[in-house]
Amino acid sequence: MKKVFGLLFLTLMSFQLNPALVFEPYTQKLGGTSVSFEMSPIPAGTFWMGSTDSSYPDQQPLHQVKLDAFWIGTHEVTWDAFELFLDKQYEQTMTEGGVPVRVDALTRPSLPYLDMTFGMGKEGKPAVGMTQYGAIQYCHWLYLKTGIFYRLPTEAEWEYAARAGSKHQFFFGDDATDLGDYAWHAGNSSGSTQLVGSKSPNPWGLYDVYGNVSEWVMDQYEKDYYSRSPAVNPVNVGSLLYPHVLRGGNFASPKEHFSSSFREQSSSDWKRIDPQIPKSQWWFPEAPFVGMRLVRPLIPPSPGEIFAYYNQAPIVDY
Repeated sequence: MKKVFGLLFLTLMSFQLNPALVFEPYTQKLGGTSVSFEMSPIPAGTFWMGSTDSSYPDQQPLHQVKLDAFWIGTHEVTWDAFELFLDKQYEQTMTEGGVPVRVDALTRPSLPYLDMTFGMGKEGKPAVGMTQYGAIQYCHWLYLKTGIFYRLPTEAEWEYAARAGSKHQFFFGDDATDLGDYAWHAGNSSGSTQLVGSKSPNPWGLYDVYGNVSEWVMDQYEKDYYSRSPAVNPVNVGSLLYPHVLRGGNFASPKEHFSSSFREQSSSDWKRIDPQIPKSQWWFPEAPFVGMRLVRPLIPPSPGEIFAYYNQAPIVDY
């Protein structure tokens, strides 16, 4: 099976190695469907990551980071796109010309026993409740479907894109009074996710970087990681199931939990009511505030690196 997937990855890589690739915004269409999503280019650069706020020691020390260029999702991943991955029969029904064998063969999430929209609605709203493993496998599905390598952002990439050149607490300055112009939070969301893109974007054209849903990044959460973080393209690749980092805050977060540098942690409590043993590797039945945003590096990794990223074995969760 690994050899088959390895050959498949080599074949799909030919879609990416295009010398005429232009580093501009683009729309990714999902073949045979009416679904698409937007990607925004983020230039390579150096920025100051973290903060000097002593109230948040896990954001210290303030340190300089250099990053390569990448695209990032203009919006958070919506149910419109995620449900095609979630439900194989739904994808088959919605895909003109049928689903390619390479896509159809991918292991999908178990259909949740709860309403994973939590009654908040689907169309145009961010997908919620997936584990980090589930988010990575969604990226895997996209790769098989499009031939393009998508992944979760690193924590550094997320903060760099959210800041959009700003050194302040927010991309719009230090005054939280204006937060409602850009973010859905506990004070204005009516306790629900909202349509993506319905607030103002940051200067780099990204919507909902604060609020709506907390967004998965690749990194393991460690309180003191910044004290030893590499200066170039850092990512804290850990081996533990908990905790991992989420960024951006969500519709249920108080204003105090918003800034470009604020770090959140995943928790086993989010599966507390899951009756399965072991617990689901796909879903957090008590995390209606967790979502995701995609990244595509300008320079794609090697086929071997892609295979390793998508084929990480899930950690058993009891």
